[in-house]
Amino acid sequence: MYHTLNYELTTKFKTRVFKVSLNGGFSCPNFKNGRGCIFCSQKGSGDFAGDKNDDLKTQFNKVKEKLNNKWPDTKYIAYFQANTNTYAPVSVLKKKFEEVLNFKNVVGISIGTRPDAISDECLEYLSNLNKRTYLTVELGLQSMHDETLKLINRGHDLACFDKCVKRLREKNINVVVHIINGLPYETHDMMMDTIRHINKLKVQGIKIHMLHVLKNTPLEKYYYETNFHLLTNEEYVKIVCDQIEELDERIVIHRLTGDGAKNDLIAPLWTLKKVSVLNDIDKELDKRCTYQGFNKSILNRVKLICQRFIKKGDITVDATCGNGNDTLMLSLLSKKVYAFDIQKEAIEKTNDLLKKNDVKNVTLIHDSNELIDKYLNDYKGKISLVIYNLGYLPNGNKKITTNHKATLTSIKKAFNMLNNKGIILVVFYPHEEGKKEKEVVLDYLNKNDIKYIKYTNTDNINAPFLIEIRKKIT
Repeated sequence: MYHTLNYELTTKFKTRVFKVSLNGGFSCPNFKNGRGCIFCSQKGSGDFAGDKNDDLKTQFNKVKEKLNNKWPDTKYIAYFQANTNTYAPVSVLKKKFEEVLNFKNVVGISIGTRPDAISDECLEYLSNLNKRTYLTVELGLQSMHDETLKLINRGHDLACFDKCVKRLREKNINVVVHIINGLPYETHDMMMDTIRHINKLKVQGIKIHMLHVLKNTPLEKYYYETNFHLLTNEEYVKIVCDQIEELDERIVIHRLTGDGAKNDLIAPLWTLKKVSVLNDIDKELDKRCTYQGFNKSILNRVKLICQRFIKKGDITVDATCGNGNDTLMLSLLSKKVYAFDIQKEAIEKTNDLLKKNDVKNVTLIHDSNELIDKYLNDYKGKISLVIYNLGYLPNGNKKITTNHKATLTSIKKAFNMLNNKGIILVVFYPHEEGKKEKEVVLDYLNKNDIKYIKYTNTDNINAPFLIEIRKKIT
C-alpha cells in the first residue's frame, strides 16, 4: 500500500537492515536562552537515541547485541538522531562519522539536522561521504507554512528549507523530510499542502509524526494556556491516509507516527499505542482500496470504481477505447465488452493489446459512440457500466478530439441503455473542447436532476476530473 523503509533497504542491500539511533553529543543552534522549537524535549528529539554519556561504540553495541540474538546476519545504518548533527566544526563531524563507518556491518549513515545548520564546508564533506557510503540527511521541516514555523519557534522559514534541499540534491545526497501533523491551528488542507510541497522537491524519504505535548517544554505551557485542538486517533489516521494517497510513490515512507517518551508525554495518550495506530492506518487504506500515489492520476479512481462495481456476468462498454487500456481492464472484470472509437488507429492499437493478452470477450466497433443505441439495441436495459475517457488519442493526433455535441448525445443514449443500477463514468480534460464537454454535460445533468458524483484528485481547478452518473433505481 505504501513504499516502506524496510522494503527499500532490503531491496538495496539484499538482507535485513536496522537503523541504530545514536547520540553524538551535539547541541542545536535554535536552542537559545533555554528555548528552541516549542515541542522539543531537553533531549533534542533524541528521547530514544543512545546515552550521550556513552561513547559511540558502546551505544552502538548495546543495540547490536540485542538484534544479533534474533538476526545474526543483519546490517546497520548508524543514525545520528539527537539534536542537530551538523552543528559542529567539520573536524568534529569527521571524527564521529568516520568512526561509526568503521563499525562492523555498518552500511550507511543517517544524519538528522536542520536546514540552517549545513555550512559550505560541511556540504562538501557530506558530498565526499556520500560517495563512500549510503548517506541520508534528515531535515526537519514540520510544516510548509511560515506562520506555523514562526508559532513553533522553528528558527527558519520555508525558503531556507527549500534552499538547503536544493543544495543537497545538487550533490546527489538523499534527503528525508520530517513533518508534524496536528501543529496548533493547522487545518486538514494546510497539512495536505505540506505533502504537495514535498512532492515538488524530489526528496527521497519522509517521516510523518503526530504532535506530542511533552513535559517541561514551551508547548506544554502553550497547550494549557490555549487548549488548542489536538488530533484524535481517528482524525490522525484519516489525514495520514489522505497524505499517503497524495504522496509521490517514489518517496520512501520512513515513519507514519512518532514516539513520545511515556513518562514525559502529556497528550495525546493514544499515540502510546503505536502498533495500533499503524494498524488503523493500514485498515483505513485497505477499506479505501487505495495506496501511495493513488491521487497521481484520476484514472486510478476509475479503476477502483470499476473493480468495486463490475460483476463477472456484466456487460460493459468502453465508449472511447483509445489505446485499449480501459477496454482491457473491463475485459478482465466483465462477461462481455463493447468498445467504440472513430479512429482506425485506436481500434488497431486496442486490437493489438487484446491479442497480446489473449482476450476474447471484446467486440470492437469502428464508429461513433453516438450510435451506441444502434449497435447495442439488443442490450437496452442490460448494460452495467459505460466509460468515456474524453479528449484525444494518447500519443495520437491532438487535433482529433471528442466533440461536446456528440459526447452529450452519446451519454443521453447510454443512460437509457443502462440497467436500473448501472453507472456511466466520464473523465473530462481541460483542453478547449473538454471545457465545452464539461459545460454541456453537467448542465444537462443538473437541469434533469440526474444524480452524479464528482471526483477530483487535486485542488487544481484545471486538472482532469471524473464524474460518476448514477441510474435512478426504478
